[in-house]
Amino acid sequence: MQSKLVAESAGQRTFVIILDPDEEVFSIISEFAGKRQLGGALLTALGAFSKATVGWFDLVGKTYRKIPIEQQCEVLSALGDIAIDDSGKPSLHVHVVLGLSDGTTRGGHLLEGLVQPTLEVTLVETPVHLRRRKRPELGIALIDLAASS
Repeated sequence: MQSKLVAESAGQRTFVIILDPDEEVFSIISEFAGKRQLGGALLTALGAFSKATVGWFDLVGKTYRKIPIEQQCEVLSALGDIAIDDSGKPSLHVHVVLGLSDGTTRGGHLLEGLVQPTLEVTLVETPVHLRRRKRPELGIALIDLAASS
């Protein structure tokens, strides 16, 4: 992984991160966010995965239905955010649209992605530190603006 601070003004930083083959997206970006003390950020990314798992949230079951993609796929769009979770650590929330070799797409909540050959990520720090709180009635953690500072 390579990274560079490409802009900084009024306490807001913009980073570009280039992930290498075989790196797992969540662990790399989470570690980066922790080291840079990102309390909130917006994320966009383009690139490709050798395999990935996306999820569709089943509100009744309060869990993600896993949709494995066991083939090379293009990251056509990745949008998300970083907020601090209940344990005080950076929490990623990313949705993707992945393009398959036959031109079809799969999309959903990104649960896992193994980079191949690269993933280009832009993180823009938010001026407010965002908090993500577990919502037991839903089974997921959501950004809580009342708890954000």
